[in-house]
Amino acid sequence: MSIVERLVLELGPWIWWIVGLVLLGLEVLAPGTFFLWFGLAAIIVGTIAIVVDIPWQLALVLFGVLSVASMVAGRMVMSRKGNEGGDPNLNRRANRLIGREFTLSAPIGDGQGTVSVDDTVWRVSGPDCPAGTRIAITGVDGATLVVAPVEPRT
Repeated sequence: MSIVERLVLELGPWIWWIVGLVLLGLEVLAPGTFFLWFGLAAIIVGTIAIVVDIPWQLALVLFGVLSVASMVAGRMVMSRKGNEGGDPNLNRRANRLIGREFTLSAPIGDGQGTVSVDDTVWRVSGPDCPAGTRIAITGVDGATLVVAPVEPRT
């Protein structure tokens, strides 16, 4: 009898827990969610084997069935969760500014100027306006913000 066979016989159903934890450990090292489903299936088989005395052949078949079932269920859940969408402007910082209003610290002359937004100075294009004019960002043209003056609120 080899050392592996002796180890499996001595550990009995606990071997499934060990295999499950090793697979979950591999999940931490490998990208994606591949080993997760096999690790969960092994832990479930180990729990069943501790409660009910089942032969190793049945445990192996149960592991295979549970692995496939958990992988299919996991993919369904992950695909539904993945369709929530993200921020479409994640890497388009200028697009996040559309609709915001600012006050010009320097005038817009000949259709070009600058505006300070948070900690950045942006190039703007729009109608000529004196300093102190309230403007709204209406669009983006490359790295230039397109602006329009905002009517004062009464």
